[in-house]
Amino acid sequence: MRTPVSDPLKVGPYRIVGRLGSGGMGWVYLGRSPAGREVAVKVVRPELAAEPEFRERFAREVAAARVVSGAYTAAVIDADTEAELPWLATMYVPGPSLAEAVRTDGPLPEEQVRRLGAFLVEALQAVHHAGVVHRDLKPSNVLLASDGPRVIDFGISRVDGAPSLTRVGLIVGTPPFMSPEQMKGARVGPESDVFSLGGVLVYALSGHPPHGTGEAVRYQVVFGEPDFGGVPSRMRPLIARCLAKRPEERPRLDELLAELLEQAPESAPSWPPPKVRRTIEIRVSELDARRKVSTSVSVPSCLMLHAQALLDAGLTDAMVARAVGRGSV
Repeated sequence: MRTPVSDPLKVGPYRIVGRLGSGGMGWVYLGRSPAGREVAVKVVRPELAAEPEFRERFAREVAAARVVSGAYTAAVIDADTEAELPWLATMYVPGPSLAEAVRTDGPLPEEQVRRLGAFLVEALQAVHHAGVVHRDLKPSNVLLASDGPRVIDFGISRVDGAPSLTRVGLIVGTPPFMSPEQMKGARVGPESDVFSLGGVLVYALSGHPPHGTGEAVRYQVVFGEPDFGGVPSRMRPLIARCLAKRPEERPRLDELLAELLEQAPESAPSWPPPKVRRTIEIRVSELDARRKVSTSVSVPSCLMLHAQALLDAGLTDAMVARAVGRGSV
């Protein structure tokens, strides 16, 4: 991947404070608006900016993210899809992704996962109400903010009424968290996000996806039974319904929310989990210190992990795989 000779001083109206990270799609910077609001600025790399199909896809990502509203999605602040290097600015969330939190501190306790699940159901309700199917809900696309999780990355979302950009014979998504219909290249609706939510809850409780990883995951998602090792027995029936192979057998979001809340403890656990709260406090204090003493473009390492989720739009850890017709599924 070609890297820039130097990081930009500004992207659009945003002064660049430092680089948060880089990946196959481009670079993510910590930016600051003229009034001082921190934003995450995703800038597309030149090789992709030169491809008309990618530019159209990036414009779709911006459009999909803009029509979604709700307390649990990261708002799009600004964008320029026609710039020489297209860019997208979103609200900066100084919290770890669910993937990072589980890798660092281990699975979350059942009561916290029930609350996480309820938050994510409300996020998906907002997404689906806007006529959008996310299609890539996974732990790295769930940021754990102090007031609840944020669902990010609409890079491969489908918007009602918009033609698909996916070429015939390709499956786009992240296999361990894809639905069977998505894996087979069939039409994907809101029920697919429910399946992915089930996988995210398994990961939060156990530290592993329900159908494993690697090449075998494609077969397991379509035909295999989920691995509920590490999942508390009280949550298995509900998650099993989310992971039903047939979309029509999965629960509706309102049913799922009611069941999550019904079985939650009477005194709701504090949010975020204590170790996540500590991570957020460290990142916020780093930002406060930087505001006071420096305008340098270096960024503390503890802030860099936020960027990886923003670089997942199908070009880093999201996999583009050949379809089932080759006989691998």
